[in-house]
Amino acid sequence: MISHHLDQTMLLDYASGGMSHSLSLITATHLALCPACRRDVEALEAVGGAMLDETVGGEVRGNAFEDLMARIEAGAGQVSVPQTAQPTGVEIDHLPRPLRDHIPLHNGKLRWGRQGPIETIFLPCDDPGHRVRLLRIAPGKGAPQHSHRGLELTLVLQGSFHDETGQFGPGDIEVADPDLDHRPIADEGVPCLCLAVTTAPLRLTGPLGRLIDPFLTI
Repeated sequence: MISHHLDQTMLLDYASGGMSHSLSLITATHLALCPACRRDVEALEAVGGAMLDETVGGEVRGNAFEDLMARIEAGAGQVSVPQTAQPTGVEIDHLPRPLRDHIPLHNGKLRWGRQGPIETIFLPCDDPGHRVRLLRIAPGKGAPQHSHRGLELTLVLQGSFHDETGQFGPGDIEVADPDLDHRPIADEGVPCLCLAVTTAPLRLTGPLGRLIDPFLTI
C-alpha cells in the first residue's frame, strides 16, 4: 500500500510539462508504481485539455486554477488505470520502464559504486546543480544526518526505510525541503533500493558532518 504521494502542485507541474528533466524522471517512475497519482495526472491532463478548448480569445479566467483543482477532486477517482507490478529485485528488467530507460548499463548489467554504506549509480542529468542517483542501502544502514539546500526526492523501489517523518516502502516517495533535517535508515530485510533526485547539494548536520560538510558536494 503506497501511503506517501506527490502533492497536487507537483503533479500539475508534471502534467503541464513545467518540470525539470530530473524531477520528471522520478515523477514518471513514481506514477508507474502508484495508481492513485496516475489517476490524478490523467485527470489533470483531461481537465487541462478541456480548459484549452473552453478558452475564448486566448485568455483564461482568473479563477481557472481553482476550477481546475475542484474538478480534479470531483472526478479523479473515476479514471480507470491498470495496475503495475512492484519490482522484486535489482535486475534491470524489474525496474519501472521510465527509470529503466535512463540507467547506464555495462555489458547489460548495473555497475554499482560505493559511498560508505551506500552503493550508488549516477544517472545522466542535464539539469544544472541536480543529481540523479540509484541507491542500494544495506539493512540497518543509512545516510548521515543531513538537511537540504534545495529539494531531495526519494522514491523507494524495493525494501523500505524510515526517518524522522515516518516509514517509506515500495512506491512511496519522500519530498524533503530545507526545513527537514533527517537521517534515513534502511529497515531490516532486503536492501533498500531507491531513486533519489537532489536539486542542490545536501548539508550534513551531524557532529562529524558539520566538520566535513564544507568539503563535500553530495
